[in-house]
Amino acid sequence: MTSFSTILTHPGGAHKDEFLACCVLLAEHPAPIVRREPTPADLADLSIAVVDVGHVHDPALNNFDHHQLPRDHVPTCSLSLVLQHFGLYEDARQFCDWLEPAEWFDCRGPNDTARWLGVERNIMGKLNSPIDGTLRRRFALSTQLSPGDPLWEIMRLIGDDLLTHVRSLRERLDFIARHSELWTLDDVAGAPCVLFLPRTDPLPDDPSAALERYVESRGLGERVIGLISPDRRGGGYGLSRHRDSARLDFTRIAAEPDVHFAHARGFVAKTSATDPQRLRDLLHLAFAGA
Repeated sequence: MTSFSTILTHPGGAHKDEFLACCVLLAEHPAPIVRREPTPADLADLSIAVVDVGHVHDPALNNFDHHQLPRDHVPTCSLSLVLQHFGLYEDARQFCDWLEPAEWFDCRGPNDTARWLGVERNIMGKLNSPIDGTLRRRFALSTQLSPGDPLWEIMRLIGDDLLTHVRSLRERLDFIARHSELWTLDDVAGAPCVLFLPRTDPLPDDPSAALERYVESRGLGERVIGLISPDRRGGGYGLSRHRDSARLDFTRIAAEPDVHFAHARGFVAKTSATDPQRLRDLLHLAFAGA
């Protein structure tokens, strides 16, 4: 993609989709943001990214507007188009639970979005964040933002964090797929399972943060009741419930000599044990009688 001289979006009220689309573009191509209506010359200029305005979606020319799409088109916003252009849209839809509701809200409005989510309309307002509101309001009041401006710098950080989250989570899921093991807790068909991620050398940055996402992405959510992963604070392992399954109660292993922490509510424990068979034994003790 050509580096941008300008990121251009519409003036007036600001919405989450073009705000975040500009954030993502900034993370990849830091450039001043200008808020005004585009001219035909802007739309034809490869160095100007035109976002959420102009009635043109032409990634080859860095034009990312969705307002010309048919009324019954699947909810698609300017952020969707920018993520598609970077080849990250499918992963973002899988990893960012807020993205699809944001698409719906922008394209269908709060009433239809509430019905789609299966909640009362007033719930939508209860989810509003003052952080969200302040950033968009300050963005709406601006006509131009340049490197060094506080809001420009914050937007670049938001975009960088968003892209890092999507890209690193894909790497973590791929790592888990290569190294994890599924342990059954009984010998009968359909028995509950625990996902075990062994310690490797080197160990990628916090791969355990993606374990629950991995379980759900593989359709194992109904069978997997627990997770075991390397303890980031020591050389042992952390044991935890998946979906807070009451079938594992780690208070049952609190007195074991190699268990140095078991939460009083039974949903997590820490052990210095590293031998897989010992970890299996601890699991069976936590599962006994469930």
